[in-house]
Amino acid sequence: MTGDKVIALTATSERTATTFSGYLMLIVGLLAILVDIYGIRQLGMLNEMGTGFIIVIAATLIFAMVTPGFYMLQPNQAAAITLFGSYAGTDRTTGLRWTWPWLTKKKLSVRANNFISDKIKVNDLRGNPVEMAAQIVWRVVDTAQALFDVDDYRSFVSVQVEAAIRTIGSRYPYDDFEHQEVTLRGNHDQVGAELRTELQARLAVAGITVDECGFTHLAYAQEIAGAMLRRQQAQAVVAARKTLVEGAVGMVEMALASLSEKKVVELDDERRAAMVSNLMVVLCGERDTQPVVNTGTLYQ
Repeated sequence: MTGDKVIALTATSERTATTFSGYLMLIVGLLAILVDIYGIRQLGMLNEMGTGFIIVIAATLIFAMVTPGFYMLQPNQAAAITLFGSYAGTDRTTGLRWTWPWLTKKKLSVRANNFISDKIKVNDLRGNPVEMAAQIVWRVVDTAQALFDVDDYRSFVSVQVEAAIRTIGSRYPYDDFEHQEVTLRGNHDQVGAELRTELQARLAVAGITVDECGFTHLAYAQEIAGAMLRRQQAQAVVAARKTLVEGAVGMVEMALASLSEKKVVELDDERRAAMVSNLMVVLCGERDTQPVVNTGTLYQ
């Protein structure tokens, strides 16, 4: 920054470099060797010594210029060509290649790479500490950006993955027992897609794309894991009790309606209340009930 002026990054974009087939230049190099041998033989003849000397010098210079220009590219491999530090283009053609010897060649892989992050501790939307780790599949799509717009693109990927995990982890709660919110645990696909979008935006400056990503580890941190487990168990018990009571009330209501409809027995309010109480105890109890035979009346 100079005063209030921010000096922006000079963005680079990949373009095709001008290179040549290495097999053609290999033939040129072999021809230079043959010519060089011919010139050496001419040096042995007194009347052809001057011509032989010129031939040897020319063939040797050609061979010396051709030899350093060879390089080889495998499938899904590229070579960035620079001229005295200035980017001259990228060659992606596989096989034996050749370019001028004063051009510098830097190879890099454009294959898919797999990266698994370390477990990091993140505070979720509710402030609970959560341990998270992710796995991503990434590859270089712009070699110029990867080499010249960031210092070390592999280290850049590692740092940005951790930053993206922290960003996404803080946007959502780990869990929601009422199932009304998007959560880290319950919406893996949606959160994973958002993580990929976040990574794509962060890694675009380095010419890197993300093909796939997902969480490999997601859990409460150890210091609150026990408390959260008890909370989950308590909420599960409450939910189960609620379902049991709702079912028992429906069954009691159905029993009373059926007795009244078929006129099996006439129940006043007190007897109805006693029957409801007994049915609720039978239906909601955790143990088997023991029948008690009443030989008197309800009022004795």
